[in-house]
Amino acid sequence: MSDPYLSAILDEAERVAEQHDQIARSTDHPTHEYLRYAVLRLLEGEADETTANIPEIDGVTVGYGEDEAMFDSWGDDVEWWETVPTREECTRFRIFYPDEYKIVPRVIVDVMAVLGAWRVWAGNAAACGSYDHRERREVHYLWPEGHPVEERLHERLAGPAAAVAPDGGRTGDIRDRMVVTEDSSQLADLEPRTRRAVDEAMAVSLLEKGGRYEVQSASGSWYEVDVISESCTCPDWQQRAPEGGCKHIRRVDHEIKQGRVPRPDGRLPTGLNQT
Repeated sequence: MSDPYLSAILDEAERVAEQHDQIARSTDHPTHEYLRYAVLRLLEGEADETTANIPEIDGVTVGYGEDEAMFDSWGDDVEWWETVPTREECTRFRIFYPDEYKIVPRVIVDVMAVLGAWRVWAGNAAACGSYDHRERREVHYLWPEGHPVEERLHERLAGPAAAVAPDGGRTGDIRDRMVVTEDSSQLADLEPRTRRAVDEAMAVSLLEKGGRYEVQSASGSWYEVDVISESCTCPDWQQRAPEGGCKHIRRVDHEIKQGRVPRPDGRLPTGLNQT
């Protein structure tokens, strides 16, 4: 049940991001927007293609919106919030289906389950003032912003550069370049930031498994480097975000390749001095 439907949702969300990116231009949570629009297209039979054989049901209509906004519009006029109070930062899906189904169709249950949404209300559509749907029933699901499925989509949209490399680091970043040593004759040919990253006195330690490192610079300042998101808290990165990373990001890359610090996955590299 779960895996094929999840793949179908993610595949459709990718197409939404590529072909209908305008739907997320006014939101701070684009992956959330892409995913909920993908669910609409899948359940309404509008998806271009899917990797799963998702049954189509004629007469299904999907609506959604912020739960708090719906409460502000409907308030006490409906019974939706009597069982489950309104939730902050949650999408409420309203899914309409033909009245001939006495229980919620299985395909709706399965799709919403793999999305990570939970059912909070079901009943006759007309009873909730949905007069355009008076011959149908509806079921409501809540789905929180920041759900792990969003991260799955983010990884897909980020492309190969976001993949974890076999050495526990990342593919497509500075560690795919030539590894240098402090006495290498090639140091002089390196770009200035990389040369400073290798030359300057810095202390690097793994702050948290998952790619977060702490760097103490020669000036005594402390900065946090995240090699997965390729970010640093130093002013150079925050203000300029130089291509290839600031010297602290490059130094962490260098230390990982030299085997002096644990890899981003927390494992000790072969040959690391553990004394």
